[in-house]
Amino acid sequence: MVKKTFLVLICLIGLTIFISTLHGQGSKKTITLPSGEVVWDLNGEWDTIIENYGPFTSGQKYPQINKITQTGSSFVAIRMIDDPWNKKGSQSLQGEVDKNGIMKVTIFTAVVPEESKGQISNDGKKIVIDDGERRRLTLTRK
Repeated sequence: MVKKTFLVLICLIGLTIFISTLHGQGSKKTITLPSGEVVWDLNGEWDTIIENYGPFTSGQKYPQINKITQTGSSFVAIRMIDDPWNKKGSQSLQGEVDKNGIMKVTIFTAVVPEESKGQISNDGKKIVIDDGERRRLTLTRK
């Protein structure tokens, strides 16, 4: 009787550890590349706030919705609504991710493409992209 109780207890502890491990991993949206590298999965729609700052901008801030499509480590974002400067359906971002986050990203504006820096939050639900001079985009996963 004691052996059966001990065996059931061990099984329950093992099952609890297994389920908690799966639950912890499921909260992060990642994909595994053919090379075996695990990177963030950015696919989907993202609510975006565009902030213009610096000496040559009006300080205007406006919303956008971006749809990101990721192929391997490369991604492209398309605008889903018109904004004051760009039309729906135009490309807004292009970049690459690696295991540490965003390696490189370009913001496509009405004037010229801008090389920028991007950072993904620890939970993968927020991205901040900043060109360092005029424009900052904050994307939040829908």
